[in-house]
Amino acid sequence: MDIVQPKDLEQDFRLAKRRQAELCRQKRIFNARNRIIGGDTKAWDIQVHDQKIKEATEKARDEIFAAEMRQNDKIACILEERERRERRDLCKAINDFQQNFQKPETCREFDLSDPLALKKDLPARQSDNDARNTVSGMQKFMGEDLNFRERKKFQQEQNREWSLQQQSEWKNAREEQKRAEDLYVKTRLQFDKTAMHLQNLESATRKAVCAAVKEFNKSQALESAERKIQEKKQEEEDNLAEISNLLRGDLLSENPQQAASSFGLHRVVPDRWKGMTREQLEQIRLVQKQQVQEKLRLQEEERQRDLDWDQQRVQQARSVLLLEREQQRQQRDLRRALDCSNFNLAKEQLLHVHDCENISHQRPHSSGGLGYDTASWQRIQRERGDGLRAKKPEVKCLETRGLHTSWVSEIPLCLHPVNTPSVGRPPLGAQRAQAWMQVME
Repeated sequence: MDIVQPKDLEQDFRLAKRRQAELCRQKRIFNARNRIIGGDTKAWDIQVHDQKIKEATEKARDEIFAAEMRQNDKIACILEERERRERRDLCKAINDFQQNFQKPETCREFDLSDPLALKKDLPARQSDNDARNTVSGMQKFMGEDLNFRERKKFQQEQNREWSLQQQSEWKNAREEQKRAEDLYVKTRLQFDKTAMHLQNLESATRKAVCAAVKEFNKSQALESAERKIQEKKQEEEDNLAEISNLLRGDLLSENPQQAASSFGLHRVVPDRWKGMTREQLEQIRLVQKQQVQEKLRLQEEERQRDLDWDQQRVQQARSVLLLEREQQRQQRDLRRALDCSNFNLAKEQLLHVHDCENISHQRPHSSGGLGYDTASWQRIQRERGDGLRAKKPEVKCLETRGLHTSWVSEIPLCLHPVNTPSVGRPPLGAQRAQAWMQVME
């Protein structure tokens, strides 16, 4: 049973892509209708000559348009310069008029803003012609001056002069405007004549170009008809040659030797190769089967190796678990032995506590009575204390039932004569020892 691998699918896709490319290439090469071998130099020369004629015609037309544009630009520059000059003359005339006839001194309110008013100031009313005699001063009223007639005559003469001057200025302005309009009309007529001349030249050029194009199209039609006849004849000859080549060539015969390459037996020519033989396909399938078996063998070895490693890890974990259990069992035995030892020590200490209490009860009172004397009592207490200090156990860690080592360390201290309480009061060490015994029981 053949197993299809991704590499096999990729190889089949590449082979199919090559076959498709080869079919397209054969269509381009062996199709006589689309293939042209050689070239028609005469037709190319005629096309180059026609292209040169077309370029020369377009160049002449562009030069005519350029000349017309230059003429229009010159005319526009002349008109713009004239307009600029007229605007400058008008501004100059306005400035001259303002400087000559509209001076600040001639203004009616100049006396109110005269900077030299204080220097020109005179005493109050020197004469009737005094300019300082204003209406608010009530020094002189309208019509009461002495030179009324001369002043009135002078004003009339001045008005007449102004009127004549304005009439002459209006007349000059109208004449200047009329001359400008006449010049504008003449310029427009000149422009129209130039435009008509250029239009006539353009129409003549267009007619010449149309005639040349018409002649060119006629020659092209004749050449095209002759070329079609030659192409048809050549096509028939090519078809006959192609049919004979196909019938006698290796394309239809499928000769496998035509795909042999000159670089070695292991290589082929792609555009002539017809595919692998049955023996080659069988050899490839055999190699694929061997590769599949080799891969399965490697996978089985890897699986067996993983199983071995898993068994080793399980055995190690089991041995570690057994070792931990053994350690816990030993610790539990040691703790039990320690608890028994602490219990025995507690009993001995409790007995010592009772003996100490009995001795304290037999001690005579300070008021007198039966009992030991002072020297005897001190000797007995010293012997008892030496014996108890000699039997004091080592302080060990009591972890059983949550008891702390301070209980064990404090129990023997109560047996010392110094720490012995007074008669009739139970010692603190005895209470702790009894509590310890109750807990242990």
